[in-house]
Amino acid sequence: MNIHQLQLATTPFNAITSGVKTIESRLYDKKRQLIQIGDTVDFTNREAPDQTVSVKVIGLLRYKTFHDLFTHNDPSKFGGESVEWLENQINEFYSINEQSQDGVIGIEFELI
Repeated sequence: MNIHQLQLATTPFNAITSGVKTIESRLYDKKRQLIQIGDTVDFTNREAPDQTVSVKVIGLLRYKTFHDLFTHNDPSKFGGESVEWLENQINEFYSINEQSQDGVIGIEFELI
């Protein structure tokens, strides 16, 4: 079992701590390729670094693009209102080219 560190903005961080968000979406880059089922992810609130929450990885959802990931899973599990809302949020961080190059991952988890 490995421990991984990821940072989040306050809104998604709070969605995790409240139990609303149960899947984190990221590019499937070299760092995320190391994450395995059973591992622990420590999320840190980027705006308040003293706030952390630990989760256990229970699923890994690999897709070519975030659009595919979001349309094949319930948007509320990502802390979002709709596929369109989620795509607007994620496209601020990752280009379609980056998504196609690396693919994407949905890290499904439960609070520990």
